[in-house]
Amino acid sequence: KSFLNHTAYLSCYFPNSPKTDIKDLRVFWQKGFVEVVHEVNYGQEKHDNLSPKYINRTKMDMDKWTLQLLNAGIVDEGQYTCIVQHRDKGSPKVIHTSACLLHIIANYSQPEIAWLHTGELKPNEYLNLSCSSSGGYPEPKQMIWLISYENVTNRLMRHMDVSQDAVTKLYNVTSKLNIRVPTNTLTNISCLLHLGEQLGSLVSVPLGI
Repeated sequence: KSFLNHTAYLSCYFPNSPKTDIKDLRVFWQKGFVEVVHEVNYGQEKHDNLSPKYINRTKMDMDKWTLQLLNAGIVDEGQYTCIVQHRDKGSPKVIHTSACLLHIIANYSQPEIAWLHTGELKPNEYLNLSCSSSGGYPEPKQMIWLISYENVTNRLMRHMDVSQDAVTKLYNVTSKLNIRVPTNTLTNISCLLHLGEQLGSLVSVPLGI
């Protein structure tokens, strides 16, 4: 995983236990089956075959056998393969291949609750709220409303509208809530954006009514 516009680190997982001289090895990285991302030809970096979008964006750490992909973007997501060849009697022979999947993460803004109506609130009327968060990636799992009063918290699931920016590919999400105005008790309303198991959740500042 890598944060958007940061450096992604892709490991080749090549132990090189025989400590073969780098001048006897050819190492190249490719994305999918067609795009060449980086190439080290018998100790020398080679740029002739690189896909244009990777030129000047990669560095290979030959001690750690890790490729650095600079300024990683959403279009860079996907599977990368590292192939190592050894110069054996003049003709190169593949001695190692490995693959890794790159996922890009962009932080969502803290969810924010907004009033969708004007005028004074009266008991037993309905309250219209929206909760929004923007500029994140990947697409979130769900948005949940939390209604808390007298040590009880109810979780309400409502439809989540998701839109994706055509240029940046980042997501914006909104959910709407329509509930009766609580009477005689302080109620806190907040919304929780669930981003997935590994990315956790974001919660809004509670709205007290």
